[in-house]
Amino acid sequence: MSPQHAPDRPAAPVRIVPWSQGDLELLHRANAPELMDHLGGPESDEQLALRHARYTLLSADRTGKGRMYRVVLAADGEDAGTIGFWQRTWQGQEVYETGWAVLPGFQGLGVATAATRAVAAAARAERRHRYLHAYPSVENGASNAVCRKAGFELRGTCELEYPPGNPMRSNDWRLDLGPVDTPDGILTG
Repeated sequence: MSPQHAPDRPAAPVRIVPWSQGDLELLHRANAPELMDHLGGPESDEQLALRHARYTLLSADRTGKGRMYRVVLAADGEDAGTIGFWQRTWQGQEVYETGWAVLPGFQGLGVATAATRAVAAAARAERRHRYLHAYPSVENGASNAVCRKAGFELRGTCELEYPPGNPMRSNDWRLDLGPVDTPDGILTG
């Protein structure tokens, strides 16, 4: 049985490391056609440079708007992919959204599931938004499985544009992050 079709098992141990200025090469590695198939195809060098700048700024932000990370294997420190979370308005409510890319050589090993759990813990620690959403294409079986394994609840399907101008039918997965702090310091839940 290939790793991509292996039964559920414990996720590979990973660390998420804050995105930095030196991580552009990882974006180039994650821009492979097989990884970008459900996202409108590979990006140009210019688009990657702009995305890298956004990731770097987001990771430097300390207001709880989100973070981007490199996914690193805990055993040897090798880069295995990217993951992050960021604010968005969804159905009239401020939430976090997450997305990831795992390099082909690390797929099927539980890396994405472990990284998604780690990024959910990071988003939870912000205590800013109650929910974390993921919107994989309905056709992306692997990413939908990650959501299920990481404890997200399937809320239904929705229409999104990613990249802008490219309509995509997606599943709306939601994870309850628990109580959040309000501006007056009162915990809500």
